[in-house]
Amino acid sequence: MSADLRGLIVDWGGVLTAPLDEAVDRWAQSEGIDLETYSTVMKGLVAEANSPIHRLERGEIGPVDFEQVLAVRFEAQGLQIRSEGILARMLEGLQALSEDMVGLLRRARGAGLRTALLSNSWGEHYPEHLWIGAFDQVVISGRVGMRKPEPQIYRHTAELLELPPQQCVFVDDLRPNVVAAADVGMVGVHFSTYPDTVDELEILFGLDLR
Repeated sequence: MSADLRGLIVDWGGVLTAPLDEAVDRWAQSEGIDLETYSTVMKGLVAEANSPIHRLERGEIGPVDFEQVLAVRFEAQGLQIRSEGILARMLEGLQALSEDMVGLLRRARGAGLRTALLSNSWGEHYPEHLWIGAFDQVVISGRVGMRKPEPQIYRHTAELLELPPQQCVFVDDLRPNVVAAADVGMVGVHFSTYPDTVDELEILFGLDLR
């Protein structure tokens, strides 16, 4: 398998950063939001026809519009949340990147692999200066009008790497995104911890990535 695999594509939040749940927990506590209410609001937004979350991730609506929608939904649950800057406050805990994962990507690229970031965006909150030298391509959903787990965004990323999907490994902390990548022919890796992930990638690529 290692002779055929030439591309490594990774997610941002929860893979290059701290777990998403930790960031959301800290934000919710600071805003006085209990997690059950947060879950109710988010599940409701996802379930809506033409979901505002999906529209945000595709760049069909901007962060300011989404923040206003979010504030209204929390208000319906009896919570007064300042709409301006909700996303920046929510994602603040994701600004620090994993040195282990960024180092792994730089080593992978140095070893000849093609590398890409593939992230569903909730606005432009990416600390891109921290991953210089790690990626050949950066695919942000709101910039390209597609989102995971839609098949076309995986194919688009592989095309940018000038590789067929079958030669790419995709790493994400959300299992549905990994399954969707596998459905288009990629090798999917469900991220849990750095040690487990580097072990799996070393086996897949036949490289020393530590």
